[in-house]
Amino acid sequence: MSRVVLITGGSKGIGLACAKAFAALGDKVAITYNSTPPPPEFFCVKCDVTDTAQVDAAFAAVEEHFGIVEVLVSNAGITKDTLLLRMKEADFAEVIDANLTAAFRVVKRATPGMLKARSGRIILMSSVVGLLGSAGQANYAASKAGLVGFARSLARELGSRSITVNVVAPGPVETDMTAALTAEQLQTITSSVPLQRMATPEEVAGVVAFLASQPAAYITGAVIPVDGGLGMGH
Repeated sequence: MSRVVLITGGSKGIGLACAKAFAALGDKVAITYNSTPPPPEFFCVKCDVTDTAQVDAAFAAVEEHFGIVEVLVSNAGITKDTLLLRMKEADFAEVIDANLTAAFRVVKRATPGMLKARSGRIILMSSVVGLLGSAGQANYAASKAGLVGFARSLARELGSRSITVNVVAPGPVETDMTAALTAEQLQTITSSVPLQRMATPEEVAGVVAFLASQPAAYITGAVIPVDGGLGMGH
């Protein structure tokens, strides 16, 4: 049965790959975007996920167009990398707001409809960095680690209503940014990955689609790595 799927930050990279994966399954897919122009084949809503009013308006637009959101993929996020001694408080606060507090905003807005339906899938996009840590990314790592505690708390809160909440933690992924790197830079990135390569966005999207599928109905509170083995043991 076709479901209503909302993906935040869905206009490129992992988010767009997720949108295409759900569309291929026959789902009704909506995406939010902030700056990058979205692809025309999806129902798109401009939304800054750091603004509660915009989040509410985006959900209202999706609900009017498709109906209640049944699958939520919280994917939007930012980085502001620098070493701690150079990191401004605003750099830390803005990353936490865009990556962690924004997930709270969109999940809180999606939950009433799921509770009423006694069904729902929530998938949060974290990172291997949130498990391993990374020099120069204290703000990003903290935000991505926070998603794990957030998801597991919600898994306990919402499980009795058949709502699952899971986390996907990608490692290095092929993106527009990494496509511009030199062979030496790519080697540096992949040298510590057991599989010796980066993931494709489609590989991450495949795991997201699985977590929203019926065979994954008994999986909740899980952190699923898609990292080529980089985060083993974490």
